Amino acid sequence: MDIVVRKYSENDLGEMTKIWNHVVMEGQYFPQENGLSLEEAAAFFAEQSFTGVADEDGVIVGLYILHPNNIGRCGHIANASYAVKADQRGKHIGEKLVVHSLEMAKAAGFRIMQFNAVVANNKEAISLYKKLGFKELGTIPGGFKMNDDTFMDIIPFYLELT
Repeated sequence: MDIVVRKYSENDLGEMTKIWNHVVMEGQYFPQENGLSLEEAAAFFAEQSFTGVADEDGVIVGLYILHPNNIGRCGHIANASYAVKADQRGKHIGEKLVVHSLEMAKAAGFRIMQFNAVVANNKEAISLYKKLGFKELGTIPGGFKMNDDTFMDIIPFYLELT
């Protein structure tokens, strides 16, 4: 397994869109409720501060988006989202994506990475974020509507990049 995280290219858009939409439709990790068309995905990924893909020997197995969490006086805080192809989970691809996004965020001048809505039952992500030094900001009760219309707590996390 030789996984390289790199900037996405137009040739990656089809597989990226499939991976992104699969995570959206799972209804357990991303707040979006609707998938993206290929045209919407092209615009969405292009407008990010950085969009990276995990490439395993020419096959896209994951991706991330990096952008400001807010504007103006809070524009130094980054936010990112990560998606790993369902049949590739458990191979530490997410960790490679997060580490790369932290490097890119710092290079882009961001001072903090903040995750607004880590779903409390996403134990793998929470474990990874803690391993990488992220701190919990608390718990927002029922902050995430699951795909079965139940509500799950969310935990915001942050990491200082400087």
